[in-house]
Amino acid sequence: MQSDRAQEVEKTGEFANAATSDKVIAKPSDVCCLSGTIHEGEPRGITTTVAGVETYVVEPPKDKANGNILLYFPDVWGFFNNGFLIMDGFADAGYLTLGLDYFRGDPVWKHRNNREDTTTEPGFDYEAWKKKHMAFSKDAVPKWVKEVKEKYGKADTKFACVGYCYGAPYVCDELSSSGICTAGAFAHPAFLNESHFFNLSKPLFLSCAEIDHTFPNEFRNRAVDIMQAEKKVFQVQIFQGVEHGFALRGNVENGYERYTKEQSLKGIAEWFDFWLSKDAATGAKL
Repeated sequence: MQSDRAQEVEKTGEFANAATSDKVIAKPSDVCCLSGTIHEGEPRGITTTVAGVETYVVEPPKDKANGNILLYFPDVWGFFNNGFLIMDGFADAGYLTLGLDYFRGDPVWKHRNNREDTTTEPGFDYEAWKKKHMAFSKDAVPKWVKEVKEKYGKADTKFACVGYCYGAPYVCDELSSSGICTAGAFAHPAFLNESHFFNLSKPLFLSCAEIDHTFPNEFRNRAVDIMQAEKKVFQVQIFQGVEHGFALRGNVENGYERYTKEQSLKGIAEWFDFWLSKDAATGAKL
């Protein structure tokens, strides 16, 4: 028997669909997204151009390569050392990893060093910046995904995808019936509507911060309610005490923040390992 809460979720979902309503469930990136620390390390990938967009490509070690491809959708910091090192981490887990620079060399850190910064570029209009890049990304991402598949994929290649903050909607798109990915994940998401969760047809891993201005408790709970009521395949990982950005821009000098960052990547990689493996055929029904 369904719980009262589950029944209410189904009613809400039916009403939303009938009324063509699509409520926000993860807010747009805000000033909190401008904070973070730069991590040390030497990226080992290369940059090339795919579908007219600069793309970071990093290959897995030959002894770990699993033949699968991971699509990486960046947060508002775009191409920077932390993102490259995260992509290297997924490559170390066996995935040929590609990430695109949909900010075209104009990441937010060129305008603001942190949320209190007003001197790097006085008068910087963050809202206009987001609007400009969102328009480009909406058009560029599908073309980029298509060319990645054509250029790097083979007949038996499986695809996974991961997105941070700004990149979360593109993960959900690739997990819909029209997407190419077998499984996906995001961390501290932004720019999501209820339809992103209603339209899921592939497994989703959610790596979440307890303190998150874009995906607060009530929004996260609503997302889970939708996925439960709609019988989606998902897993939620929540880290107490950390904030939006922990999985990519946390302070690695702090032992706990470093732990949460590493566990986020590890959990996502293991999620992909299962769902892209033959063992997944005996798992949950999709």
